[in-house]
Amino acid sequence: MTRHASLEGFDLIGDVHGCGATLASLLEKLGYHQRGGVYRHPRRRAIFLGDLIDRGPRIRLAVNIVRRMVEEGEAEIVMGNHEYNALAYCQRAPSRLGREWLREHTPRHNRIIKETLEQYRDHPAEWDDALAWFREIPLVLELPGLRVVHACWDQPLIDALRREHPDGRIDQTFLEASVEHGTLASQVMDRLTRGTHIPLPEGVTIHSGDGFTRRSFRAHFWAREPRTWGDVVFQPDNLPGDLESRLLTDRERGYLSHYGPEEPPLFIGHYWCEGIPALPAPNVACLDYSAVKFGRLVAYRWSGESRLNADHFVWVRVPQEEAARPRPWEIDFD
Repeated sequence: MTRHASLEGFDLIGDVHGCGATLASLLEKLGYHQRGGVYRHPRRRAIFLGDLIDRGPRIRLAVNIVRRMVEEGEAEIVMGNHEYNALAYCQRAPSRLGREWLREHTPRHNRIIKETLEQYRDHPAEWDDALAWFREIPLVLELPGLRVVHACWDQPLIDALRREHPDGRIDQTFLEASVEHGTLASQVMDRLTRGTHIPLPEGVTIHSGDGFTRRSFRAHFWAREPRTWGDVVFQPDNLPGDLESRLLTDRERGYLSHYGPEEPPLFIGHYWCEGIPALPAPNVACLDYSAVKFGRLVAYRWSGESRLNADHFVWVRVPQEEAARPRPWEIDFD
């Protein structure tokens, strides 16, 4: 493992979603260069916020770049909901659950993982190896001065996770329990990798830009005393009608997490923001800017500051060419 004698800070990188060529461009823009097949920086390390896979055209390239960096000590990573989904999708369920797979192979689930399975189709051993690596990825990172989680920092659930899994990594028992409603494992996985969702009223749906129809909206967790749905909504899709002014119920408020302004800087992905990267709170940075939808692949250059600075965002636009099918030599790691 590489040791950094004079580490200046971390470069936190948002959801890649198979945009492997753009990831290479961003790393080079940040001053990382390949040596021995691994992107390295002389004074900094990278932290990836999960969701390396699904949707994009160069998934194997993205996974291999990040995995090599992690294994060489040049980067760290937290698990995203798409890595978790892949683990459950590809794992047969115990008979007591009454279904074949931990994550059922519904049309929606099939569609989400379709590109990943197609790109690994001729490399089954590599896919099995990638799945084994996904299971080694922790759900949270807490380093001196900063915290990292894919979707939501919920301290009570993180404390409960660490009592059973001090390193934040899941095992087979946890994975199986995570698909059973009401278990601690299901609460941990849902909140930390997917965040908080508030159901929409009966008969109301959101037709998202990614082609999915949703019956709930994603809520953030840093409003001190939220009153309305508009105070906590955190996604590009607008709420239908006048729902932003709808008052939160006591139950909804009780379900929300809260990350206070006195907490250390927190880095999250997951929420497919749009536009120029900005800080939603002085100590919170979201780094998912819809790379796979020709948005931006975004990094934040953190050098120890307790109050984040929007000038520290670095990004590259995802070019239309990234949608082209990868040529074999671009992703062949066999």
